[in-house]
Amino acid sequence: MVSQGPASLPRPSQEQFAQLETEPAKGPATHGWEDQRWTLARIKSVIGRRFHMAYTIQAVRKLLARNGWSWQVPARRAMERDDEAVAGCVKELWPCAEDSRRPVEPGSSSRTKPDSP
Repeated sequence: MVSQGPASLPRPSQEQFAQLETEPAKGPATHGWEDQRWTLARIKSVIGRRFHMAYTIQAVRKLLARNGWSWQVPARRAMERDDEAVAGCVKELWPCAEDSRRPVEPGSSSRTKPDSP
C-alpha cells in the first residue's frame, strides 16, 4: 500500500474561528500572560486550550493569513508611559542636550598635524 502523505490538520469551523477572533480582544492577561503581545505561540496555545486542536506555529500563521489576518508590529510605547513627564523632559532637558554639542570649526582630522592653509 502506498502512503497517502501526512494527514491534514483539523481545520476549525467558521463558528470556531469566529470564537477564536474574539480572544485577542480579551487581551493576553486574561489567558495568563503578563505583557500585551499576541504571538503565534500564544495563539497556538489558545487554540489548543479552547478547541483541543494541535497546531504548529507555521500552521497557525497560515490559518490566520488564510482568514485575512496579517502580521503587525506593536507600537513601541510602554503601557506605563507618562506622556506628561515625557513632554516636560523634552521641554526642559532636550534644549540643554542640543546646546552641549561641540561647535563645528574647520580643522584637521589629525590630532598631531596642524591645519593646512
